[in-house]
Amino acid sequence: MKKSTTGLLIGSALVVGLSGCASSASQSSGQSSASSDRSWYQHPAVCGLAGGLIGGSIGYATSSSSDEESGAATGAAAGAAIGGLLCADRTPEPVAPQCPSYGEVPAGVAVDAEGCPLDSDGDGVPDYRDQCPGTPAGVEVNANGCPLDSDNDGVPDYRDQCPNTPAGVEVNALGCPDSVVLQDVNFEFDSAQLTSNAQNVLNGVAERLVSNPDVRVSIEGHTDSRGSDEYNKNLSQERAQSVASYLASRGVEANRMRAVGYGEEQPVASNETEEGRFQNRRVELDEWN
Repeated sequence: MKKSTTGLLIGSALVVGLSGCASSASQSSGQSSASSDRSWYQHPAVCGLAGGLIGGSIGYATSSSSDEESGAATGAAAGAAIGGLLCADRTPEPVAPQCPSYGEVPAGVAVDAEGCPLDSDGDGVPDYRDQCPGTPAGVEVNANGCPLDSDNDGVPDYRDQCPNTPAGVEVNALGCPDSVVLQDVNFEFDSAQLTSNAQNVLNGVAERLVSNPDVRVSIEGHTDSRGSDEYNKNLSQERAQSVASYLASRGVEANRMRAVGYGEEQPVASNETEEGRFQNRRVELDEWN
């Protein structure tokens, strides 16, 4: 058999084999994005080697006797390059979703300039899923976009003056079963001057009241029984007014508050002991209907 015929037969057989590899590689890349999942014979290096053999065979077979070596070398180089290209992984790079935190977005949903669903109140829950639109900035919400209500009393945490109400207890608009004693709201001795610690406590009270604009409150001052009735009445009134004035300075509208001094009229403990007198010297917050 002549040299040219033998080379062409080998080359033809290899071409058929390489075509099969390339075809299999193309199908595999369409089914899997990971090149490690491809068969060994689909690797570009293997296809390049096969292509080199094909090209070399064809180059040798089609060259004259004087340039067999250069023809084979040229054919091998060209074949290796073509074989590698045929088996290259053409799987497209996965495109990251533009708004991954929103998941699958239904058709027709209003989007912003970046193509993400609108979130008008900025709580991280898009408008089309938000069951509580208009949540104030910074308020923590659940998956439905509604403010958290840790004690499930119907008053969200950011408005709740009594955040740990037992389950099933009926509460008012402040989230409290009854009037609430403002713990640690104390005054300088024999005056209506708030202590610095009392001001810190009232800052939190004011924040929740500002977030609850439809509620009016009664601020009620109480004293122990030491001193005259009239003196205690006046002192409790001044202390209640001092609390109201401080809350107003923190943004609570003055017309939403009333200050009432009860003096020693409504004790909650015995005035015969220091502990009892301490409990009686208090300021309470209640809903004002």
